[in-house]
Amino acid sequence: MKLYAKTIPQTLPNWATTITTCADLIEVEINDGHPDFQSLLEELETEIEPGIMGVKAEDLCSRLGIEMSNPYLHQLLEQAQTLISLIATHPDYRQLLNEGYQPDLNIADAQTALTYLQWELDQK
Repeated sequence: MKLYAKTIPQTLPNWATTITTCADLIEVEINDGHPDFQSLLEELETEIEPGIMGVKAEDLCSRLGIEMSNPYLHQLLEQAQTLISLIATHPDYRQLLNEGYQPDLNIADAQTALTYLQWELDQK
């Protein structure tokens, strides 16, 4: 399970790992099979709606000291474009291309799709 946060505490539990930190967005991966995490879920479980039991994301994040991120779509598009550019220039990706890797959707197609989406947002 992954969470996307604005801020996280200095130390995370052993079942949570910071994967990436990029422009106000921190990706945290949760080992949801870990017994300590399962115990926390049981502790936080509540009736979300009549007859439906579960854990609210805000309760989990509050307990972990994580401030959830809900960035604007413009910000997400900028971050996606940056990540795609990093992928396009990464030596491992370049090597795969040299070895004959031919993705169904190439980097240029992905960048174009994001650019079109950006234009649509700018029209509004």
